[in-house]
Amino acid sequence: MGKTNSTYHSAPIYIHGCGFHSALGWTNEQIHPRLSQGESSDMRQVSGWLNNGSDTVVGQAAGALPALPDNLGRYETRNNQLALSALLQIEQSVVHAIEKYGADRVAVIVGTSTSGIATGEKALEELFDNGSFPASYHYRQQEVGNLGEFVADYFGIHGPVYTVSTACSSSGRVFLSAKRLLNAGIVDAVVVGGADSLCKLTLNGFNGLEALSGVLCTPFSEHRKGINIGEAAAFMLLSQDRTDSVEDAPAIAFLGGGESSDAHHISAPHPEGEGAETAMRKALADAGLAPGDIGYINAHGTATPLNDAMESKAIHRVFQNAVPVSSTKPLTGHTLGAAGAVEAAICWHILRYGLELPIQKRRHDQDPSLAPITLVKAGMRLETSAILSNSFAFGGNNVSLIFGYTHFGYTHE
Repeated sequence: MGKTNSTYHSAPIYIHGCGFHSALGWTNEQIHPRLSQGESSDMRQVSGWLNNGSDTVVGQAAGALPALPDNLGRYETRNNQLALSALLQIEQSVVHAIEKYGADRVAVIVGTSTSGIATGEKALEELFDNGSFPASYHYRQQEVGNLGEFVADYFGIHGPVYTVSTACSSSGRVFLSAKRLLNAGIVDAVVVGGADSLCKLTLNGFNGLEALSGVLCTPFSEHRKGINIGEAAAFMLLSQDRTDSVEDAPAIAFLGGGESSDAHHISAPHPEGEGAETAMRKALADAGLAPGDIGYINAHGTATPLNDAMESKAIHRVFQNAVPVSSTKPLTGHTLGAAGAVEAAICWHILRYGLELPIQKRRHDQDPSLAPITLVKAGMRLETSAILSNSFAFGGNNVSLIFGYTHFGYTHE
Protein backbone atom coordinates (compact mmCIF):
# COMPACT_ATOMS: atom_id res chain seq x y z
CA MET A 1 0.00 0.00 0.00
CA GLY A 2 1.30 3.48 -0.81
CA LYS A 3 2.17 6.09 1.72
CA THR A 4 -0.74 8.31 2.67
CA ASN A 5 -0.36 11.91 1.53
CA SER A 6 0.47 14.03 4.57
CA THR A 7 -0.64 17.35 3.06
CA TYR A 8 -4.05 18.88 3.74
CA HIS A 9 -7.00 16.88 2.56
CA SER A 10 -10.70 17.37 3.07
CA ALA A 11 -13.00 15.26 5.21
CA PRO A 12 -14.88 12.42 3.55
CA ILE A 13 -18.44 12.86 2.34
CA TYR A 14 -20.48 9.81 3.28
CA ILE A 15 -22.77 7.99 0.87
CA HIS A 16 -26.18 6.98 2.22
CA GLY A 17 -27.70 4.69 -0.34
CA CYS A 18 -27.35 4.26 -4.09
CA GLY A 19 -30.06 3.90 -6.74
CA PHE A 20 -29.06 2.65 -10.17
CA HIS A 21 -30.79 1.57 -13.40
CA SER A 22 -28.88 0.88 -16.62
CA ALA A 23 -28.19 -1.88 -19.13
CA LEU A 24 -26.68 -3.72 -16.15
CA GLY A 25 -30.17 -3.91 -14.67
CA TRP A 26 -31.77 -2.28 -11.63
CA THR A 27 -31.47 -4.92 -8.90
CA ASN A 28 -28.47 -6.52 -7.22
CA GLU A 29 -29.54 -9.88 -8.65
CA GLN A 30 -29.12 -8.45 -12.15
CA ILE A 31 -26.23 -6.05 -11.66
CA HIS A 32 -23.78 -8.22 -9.70
CA PRO A 33 -23.46 -11.26 -11.98
CA ARG A 34 -23.27 -9.07 -15.06
CA LEU A 35 -20.43 -7.10 -13.50
CA SER A 36 -18.50 -10.24 -12.59
CA GLN A 37 -19.10 -11.88 -15.99
CA GLY A 38 -18.18 -8.77 -17.93
CA GLU A 39 -21.21 -8.83 -20.20
CA SER A 40 -24.79 -7.63 -20.29
CA SER A 41 -27.62 -8.93 -22.44
CA ASP A 42 -29.11 -5.42 -22.55
CA MET A 43 -26.30 -4.20 -24.77
CA ARG A 44 -28.22 -4.63 -28.02
CA GLN A 45 -27.72 -4.04 -31.70
CA VAL A 46 -30.45 -1.78 -33.07
CA SER A 47 -31.60 -0.62 -36.50
CA GLY A 48 -33.40 2.51 -37.59
CA TRP A 49 -31.70 4.96 -35.21
CA LEU A 50 -29.04 6.32 -37.56
CA ASN A 51 -29.76 8.60 -40.50
CA ASN A 52 -27.35 6.70 -42.76
CA GLY A 53 -29.18 3.40 -42.19
CA SER A 54 -26.33 1.73 -40.29
CA ASP A 55 -26.84 -0.47 -37.25
CA THR A 56 -25.28 0.31 -33.89
CA VAL A 57 -25.15 -1.14 -30.38
CA VAL A 58 -26.84 0.65 -27.50
CA GLY A 59 -27.19 0.01 -23.79
CA GLN A 60 -30.91 -0.02 -23.00
CA ALA A 61 -32.42 0.17 -19.54
CA ALA A 62 -34.80 -2.78 -19.61
CA GLY A 63 -37.96 -3.24 -17.59
CA ALA A 64 -41.06 -1.12 -17.09
CA LEU A 65 -40.27 2.36 -15.81
CA PRO A 66 -42.40 3.88 -13.03
CA ALA A 67 -45.10 6.40 -13.90
CA LEU A 68 -44.63 9.89 -12.55
CA PRO A 69 -47.16 11.04 -9.92
CA ASP A 70 -50.19 12.82 -11.39
CA ASN A 71 -49.18 16.17 -9.86
CA LEU A 72 -45.83 16.01 -11.70
CA GLY A 73 -47.22 15.28 -15.15
CA ARG A 74 -45.49 18.39 -16.54
CA TYR A 75 -42.19 16.50 -16.10
CA GLU A 76 -43.31 13.47 -18.12
CA THR A 77 -40.29 12.23 -20.11
CA ARG A 78 -38.50 8.92 -20.38
CA ASN A 79 -35.47 10.64 -18.86
CA ASN A 80 -37.38 11.52 -15.70
CA GLN A 81 -39.04 8.10 -15.54
CA LEU A 82 -35.58 6.53 -15.71
CA ALA A 83 -34.42 8.91 -12.99
CA LEU A 84 -37.41 8.00 -10.82
CA SER A 85 -36.60 4.29 -11.16
CA ALA A 86 -33.24 4.96 -9.49
CA LEU A 87 -34.56 7.56 -7.03
CA LEU A 88 -37.14 5.15 -5.63
CA GLN A 89 -34.26 2.95 -4.49
CA ILE A 90 -32.98 5.71 -2.15
CA GLU A 91 -36.30 7.35 -1.33
CA GLN A 92 -36.27 6.21 2.31
CA SER A 93 -32.85 7.76 2.88
CA VAL A 94 -33.84 11.05 1.24
CA VAL A 95 -37.07 11.28 3.24
CA HIS A 96 -35.06 10.57 6.41
CA ALA A 97 -32.66 13.41 5.59
CA ILE A 98 -35.51 15.84 4.92
CA GLU A 99 -37.15 14.92 8.23
CA LYS A 100 -33.84 15.31 10.07
CA TYR A 101 -32.55 18.53 8.54
CA GLY A 102 -35.54 20.21 6.93
CA ALA A 103 -36.39 20.53 3.26
CA ASP A 104 -34.45 23.80 2.93
CA ARG A 105 -31.22 22.15 4.20
CA VAL A 106 -31.17 19.48 1.49
CA ALA A 107 -29.85 20.23 -2.00
CA VAL A 108 -30.22 18.59 -5.40
CA ILE A 109 -27.26 18.62 -7.81
CA VAL A 110 -27.59 16.39 -10.86
CA GLY A 111 -26.09 16.00 -14.32
CA THR A 112 -27.49 15.31 -17.76
CA SER A 113 -26.73 16.06 -21.39
CA THR A 114 -29.88 15.02 -23.23
CA SER A 115 -32.59 15.69 -20.64
CA GLY A 116 -35.92 15.14 -22.43
CA ILE A 117 -34.65 15.50 -26.01
CA ALA A 118 -36.19 12.12 -26.94
CA THR A 119 -39.60 13.54 -26.00
CA GLY A 120 -38.88 16.54 -28.21
CA GLU A 121 -37.97 14.24 -31.10
CA LYS A 122 -41.31 12.44 -30.83
CA ALA A 123 -43.14 15.75 -30.58
CA LEU A 124 -41.45 16.95 -33.78
CA GLU A 125 -42.51 13.78 -35.59
CA GLU A 126 -46.11 14.44 -34.59
CA LEU A 127 -45.78 18.07 -35.71
CA PHE A 128 -44.56 16.95 -39.13
CA ASP A 129 -47.22 14.25 -39.43
CA ASN A 130 -50.24 16.06 -37.98
CA GLY A 131 -49.40 19.76 -38.09
CA SER A 132 -49.21 20.34 -34.34
CA PHE A 133 -47.29 19.30 -31.27
CA PRO A 134 -48.97 16.82 -28.90
CA ALA A 135 -50.95 18.54 -26.16
CA SER A 136 -48.71 16.98 -23.50
CA TYR A 137 -45.51 18.47 -24.95
CA HIS A 138 -43.76 21.61 -23.70
CA TYR A 139 -40.27 22.80 -24.48
CA ARG A 140 -39.35 22.81 -20.79
CA GLN A 141 -39.40 18.99 -20.87
CA GLN A 142 -36.15 19.04 -22.83
CA GLU A 143 -34.45 21.92 -21.01
CA VAL A 144 -31.28 20.81 -19.24
CA GLY A 145 -32.48 22.05 -15.85
CA ASN A 146 -35.63 19.92 -16.05
CA LEU A 147 -33.99 16.94 -14.33
CA GLY A 148 -32.91 18.84 -11.21
CA GLU A 149 -36.29 20.55 -10.92
CA PHE A 150 -38.07 17.20 -11.20
CA VAL A 151 -35.97 15.58 -8.46
CA ALA A 152 -36.53 18.53 -6.12
CA ASP A 153 -40.27 18.69 -6.77
CA TYR A 154 -40.68 14.93 -6.37
CA PHE A 155 -39.17 14.99 -2.87
CA GLY A 156 -40.35 18.48 -1.89
CA ILE A 157 -36.77 19.72 -1.47
CA HIS A 158 -36.34 23.50 -1.05
CA GLY A 159 -32.58 23.84 -0.81
CA PRO A 160 -30.28 24.76 -3.72
CA VAL A 161 -31.23 22.94 -6.94
CA TYR A 162 -29.20 22.91 -10.11
CA THR A 163 -28.27 20.72 -13.04
CA VAL A 164 -24.71 20.46 -14.37
CA SER A 165 -24.22 19.90 -18.09
CA THR A 166 -20.57 19.54 -19.05
CA ALA A 167 -21.13 16.70 -21.52
CA CYS A 168 -19.73 13.37 -20.34
CA SER A 169 -18.32 14.71 -17.06
CA SER A 170 -21.66 16.22 -15.96
CA SER A 171 -22.65 13.83 -13.18
CA GLY A 172 -19.04 13.41 -12.08
CA ARG A 173 -18.85 17.11 -11.35
CA VAL A 174 -21.95 16.98 -9.16
CA PHE A 175 -19.93 15.24 -6.43
CA LEU A 176 -17.46 18.11 -6.33
CA SER A 177 -20.25 20.69 -6.29
CA ALA A 178 -22.05 18.83 -3.51
CA LYS A 179 -18.86 18.67 -1.47
CA ARG A 180 -18.44 22.43 -1.72
CA LEU A 181 -21.99 23.06 -0.49
CA LEU A 182 -21.54 20.66 2.43
CA ASN A 183 -18.11 22.02 3.42
CA ALA A 184 -19.46 25.58 3.28
CA GLY A 185 -22.27 24.63 5.65
CA ILE A 186 -24.92 25.79 3.19
CA VAL A 187 -26.76 22.46 3.39
CA ASP A 188 -26.60 19.26 5.44
CA ALA A 189 -27.36 16.70 2.73
CA VAL A 190 -27.31 16.57 -1.05
CA VAL A 191 -29.05 14.32 -3.58
CA VAL A 192 -26.53 13.81 -6.38
CA GLY A 193 -26.65 11.81 -9.58
CA GLY A 194 -27.52 11.90 -13.22
CA ALA A 195 -29.78 10.56 -15.93
CA ASP A 196 -29.55 10.38 -19.70
CA SER A 197 -31.88 8.51 -22.03
CA LEU A 198 -31.34 7.31 -25.57
CA CYS A 199 -32.18 9.70 -28.38
CA LYS A 200 -31.45 9.92 -32.10
CA LEU A 201 -29.82 13.34 -31.76
CA THR A 202 -26.94 11.98 -29.70
CA LEU A 203 -26.50 8.79 -31.69
CA ASN A 204 -26.35 10.63 -34.99
CA GLY A 205 -24.10 13.30 -33.54
CA PHE A 206 -21.50 10.78 -32.47
CA ASN A 207 -21.92 8.93 -35.73
CA GLY A 208 -21.20 12.19 -37.52
CA LEU A 209 -17.94 12.41 -35.57
CA GLU A 210 -17.11 8.89 -36.79
CA ALA A 211 -16.87 7.82 -33.14
CA LEU A 212 -19.77 5.36 -33.02
CA SER A 213 -19.23 1.60 -33.25
CA GLY A 214 -21.56 -0.78 -35.03
CA VAL A 215 -20.48 -3.63 -32.73
CA LEU A 216 -19.97 -3.99 -28.99
CA CYS A 217 -17.23 -1.59 -27.89
CA THR A 218 -13.84 -2.98 -26.85
CA PRO A 219 -11.91 -0.44 -24.78
CA PHE A 220 -8.10 -0.62 -24.98
CA SER A 221 -8.34 -3.25 -27.72
CA GLU A 222 -6.05 -3.11 -30.72
CA HIS A 223 -9.13 -3.40 -32.94
CA ARG A 224 -11.45 -1.03 -31.08
CA LYS A 225 -13.95 0.72 -33.33
CA GLY A 226 -15.50 3.40 -31.13
CA ILE A 227 -18.20 3.92 -28.56
CA ASN A 228 -21.64 2.52 -27.81
CA ILE A 229 -24.21 4.93 -26.40
CA GLY A 230 -26.28 3.88 -23.38
CA GLU A 231 -29.03 5.21 -21.16
CA ALA A 232 -29.01 5.12 -17.38
CA ALA A 233 -29.77 6.85 -14.12
CA ALA A 234 -27.85 6.73 -10.84
CA PHE A 235 -28.40 8.71 -7.64
CA MET A 236 -26.91 8.88 -4.16
CA LEU A 237 -27.53 10.82 -0.96
CA LEU A 238 -24.45 12.53 0.50
CA SER A 239 -23.79 14.09 3.91
CA GLN A 240 -20.91 14.68 6.31
CA ASP A 241 -22.59 12.60 9.01
CA ARG A 242 -21.27 9.04 9.00
CA THR A 243 -24.27 7.81 11.01
CA ASP A 244 -26.88 9.55 8.86
CA SER A 245 -28.21 6.37 7.30
CA VAL A 246 -31.31 4.20 7.42
CA GLU A 247 -29.46 1.00 6.59
CA ASP A 248 -26.85 -1.05 8.43
CA ALA A 249 -23.98 -0.94 5.97
CA PRO A 250 -20.24 -0.18 5.79
CA ALA A 251 -19.31 3.50 5.83
CA ILE A 252 -18.53 4.21 2.19
CA ALA A 253 -17.55 7.71 1.22
CA PHE A 254 -16.62 10.05 -1.55
CA LEU A 255 -13.05 10.55 -0.40
CA GLY A 256 -11.92 13.21 -2.84
CA GLY A 257 -12.07 14.50 -6.37
CA GLY A 258 -10.10 16.45 -8.92
CA GLU A 259 -11.06 18.41 -12.00
CA SER A 260 -9.34 20.12 -14.89
CA SER A 261 -10.14 21.71 -18.21
CA ASP A 262 -7.35 21.54 -20.76
CA ALA A 263 -9.52 22.99 -23.58
CA HIS A 264 -7.33 21.24 -26.13
CA HIS A 265 -10.09 20.73 -28.71
CA ILE A 266 -13.86 20.94 -28.91
CA SER A 267 -14.23 17.16 -29.14
CA ALA A 268 -10.79 15.50 -29.04
CA PRO A 269 -8.88 15.00 -25.77
CA HIS A 270 -5.34 16.26 -25.27
CA PRO A 271 -3.23 13.57 -26.96
CA GLU A 272 -0.87 13.24 -23.99
CA GLY A 273 -3.66 13.18 -21.41
CA GLU A 274 -2.38 16.23 -19.57
CA GLY A 275 -5.80 17.26 -18.27
CA ALA A 276 -6.64 13.68 -17.31
CA GLU A 277 -3.40 13.39 -15.35
CA THR A 278 -4.06 16.68 -13.59
CA ALA A 279 -7.55 15.54 -12.53
CA MET A 280 -6.25 12.23 -11.13
CA ARG A 281 -3.42 13.89 -9.20
CA LYS A 282 -5.80 16.48 -7.77
CA ALA A 283 -8.17 13.72 -6.67
CA LEU A 284 -5.37 11.89 -4.87
CA ALA A 285 -4.28 15.10 -3.13
CA ASP A 286 -7.85 15.97 -2.14
CA ALA A 287 -8.35 12.51 -0.65
CA GLY A 288 -4.95 12.51 1.06
CA LEU A 289 -3.94 9.34 -0.75
CA ALA A 290 -0.95 8.11 -2.71
CA PRO A 291 -1.19 6.16 -5.98
CA GLY A 292 -0.53 2.91 -4.13
CA ASP A 293 -3.69 3.41 -2.05
CA ILE A 294 -5.88 2.93 -5.12
CA GLY A 295 -6.96 -0.65 -5.69
CA TYR A 296 -8.90 -0.26 -8.93
CA ILE A 297 -9.33 2.36 -11.66
CA ASN A 298 -12.66 2.56 -13.44
CA ALA A 299 -11.41 4.11 -16.67
CA HIS A 300 -13.35 6.47 -18.88
CA GLY A 301 -12.45 3.88 -21.51
CA THR A 302 -14.68 4.85 -24.43
CA ALA A 303 -12.95 2.56 -26.98
CA THR A 304 -12.18 5.47 -29.31
CA PRO A 305 -8.59 5.57 -30.56
CA LEU A 306 -7.88 9.00 -29.06
CA ASN A 307 -9.45 8.51 -25.61
CA ASP A 308 -7.87 5.15 -24.86
CA ALA A 309 -4.45 6.33 -26.07
CA MET A 310 -4.38 9.45 -23.94
CA GLU A 311 -6.00 7.84 -20.88
CA SER A 312 -3.54 4.95 -20.80
CA LYS A 313 -0.66 7.47 -20.96
CA ALA A 314 -2.10 9.49 -18.09
CA ILE A 315 -2.81 6.42 -15.94
CA HIS A 316 0.68 5.06 -16.55
CA ARG A 317 2.34 8.35 -15.55
CA VAL A 318 0.42 8.44 -12.26
CA PHE A 319 0.13 4.74 -11.36
CA GLN A 320 2.65 3.00 -13.65
CA ASN A 321 1.04 -0.38 -14.37
CA ALA A 322 0.56 -1.33 -10.73
CA VAL A 323 -3.21 -0.79 -10.43
CA PRO A 324 -5.84 -2.93 -12.22
CA VAL A 325 -7.87 -0.99 -14.77
CA SER A 326 -11.06 -1.68 -16.69
CA SER A 327 -13.79 0.17 -18.50
CA THR A 328 -17.39 -0.75 -17.74
CA LYS A 329 -18.78 0.91 -20.86
CA PRO A 330 -19.17 -2.47 -22.64
CA LEU A 331 -21.69 -3.25 -19.87
CA THR A 332 -23.68 0.00 -19.83
CA GLY A 333 -22.76 1.86 -22.97
CA HIS A 334 -21.42 5.38 -22.68
CA THR A 335 -24.21 7.01 -20.72
CA LEU A 336 -23.03 10.54 -21.49
CA GLY A 337 -24.09 13.05 -18.82
CA ALA A 338 -25.01 10.17 -16.50
CA ALA A 339 -21.65 8.38 -16.92
CA GLY A 340 -19.94 9.86 -13.87
CA ALA A 341 -22.79 8.88 -11.54
CA VAL A 342 -23.27 5.50 -13.23
CA GLU A 343 -19.63 4.56 -12.76
CA ALA A 344 -19.68 5.95 -9.22
CA ALA A 345 -22.60 3.58 -8.60
CA ILE A 346 -20.56 0.67 -9.95
CA CYS A 347 -17.73 1.62 -7.58
CA TRP A 348 -20.23 1.76 -4.71
CA HIS A 349 -21.53 -1.73 -5.50
CA ILE A 350 -17.98 -3.13 -5.56
CA LEU A 351 -17.24 -1.57 -2.17
CA ARG A 352 -20.62 -2.23 -0.55
CA TYR A 353 -20.84 -5.91 -1.54
CA GLY A 354 -17.19 -6.91 -1.89
CA LEU A 355 -17.64 -7.78 -5.56
CA GLU A 356 -14.96 -8.97 -7.93
CA LEU A 357 -13.59 -6.21 -10.11
CA PRO A 358 -15.34 -5.85 -13.47
CA ILE A 359 -13.24 -7.79 -15.95
CA GLN A 360 -11.97 -6.30 -19.18
CA LYS A 361 -12.90 -8.65 -21.97
CA ARG A 362 -10.41 -9.23 -24.80
CA ARG A 363 -7.35 -8.53 -22.64
CA HIS A 364 -5.41 -10.69 -25.09
CA ASP A 365 -6.21 -8.05 -27.71
CA GLN A 366 -4.78 -5.15 -25.68
CA ASP A 367 -3.36 -2.55 -28.05
CA PRO A 368 0.44 -2.84 -27.83
CA SER A 369 0.83 0.76 -28.96
CA LEU A 370 -0.87 2.04 -25.77
CA ALA A 371 1.06 2.96 -22.65
CA PRO A 372 1.27 -0.16 -20.44
CA ILE A 373 -1.59 -0.54 -17.99
CA THR A 374 -2.80 -3.67 -16.20
CA LEU A 375 -6.26 -4.68 -17.33
CA VAL A 376 -8.49 -6.50 -14.82
CA LYS A 377 -8.44 -10.29 -15.00
CA ALA A 378 -11.22 -12.62 -13.91
CA GLY A 379 -11.40 -13.13 -10.15
CA MET A 380 -9.51 -9.97 -9.17
CA ARG A 381 -10.67 -8.16 -6.03
CA LEU A 382 -9.70 -4.96 -4.32
CA GLU A 383 -6.41 -5.17 -2.45
CA THR A 384 -6.88 -1.72 -0.94
CA SER A 385 -10.04 0.11 0.05
CA ALA A 386 -10.21 2.91 -2.51
CA ILE A 387 -11.32 3.16 -6.14
CA LEU A 388 -10.65 5.93 -8.64
CA SER A 389 -13.17 6.64 -11.41
CA ASN A 390 -12.51 8.84 -14.45
CA SER A 391 -14.95 10.86 -16.56
CA PHE A 392 -13.64 12.93 -19.46
CA ALA A 393 -15.72 15.20 -21.70
CA PHE A 394 -15.73 17.36 -24.79
CA GLY A 395 -13.65 20.51 -24.51
CA GLY A 396 -11.09 18.78 -22.31
CA ASN A 397 -13.38 18.80 -19.27
CA ASN A 398 -12.00 16.17 -16.90
CA VAL A 399 -13.13 14.77 -13.55
CA SER A 400 -11.61 12.06 -11.35
CA LEU A 401 -13.41 10.80 -8.24
CA ILE A 402 -12.19 8.54 -5.42
CA PHE A 403 -14.55 6.36 -3.41
CA GLY A 404 -13.76 4.02 -0.55
CA TYR A 405 -13.91 3.12 3.09
CA THR A 406 -12.90 5.89 5.44
CA HIS A 407 -10.00 4.53 7.47
CA PHE A 408 -7.33 6.14 5.29
CA GLY A 409 -5.59 8.72 7.48
CA TYR A 410 -8.73 10.00 9.18
CA THR A 411 -8.57 10.24 12.96
CA HIS A 412 -11.72 12.31 13.48
CA GLU A 413 -14.23 9.57 12.63
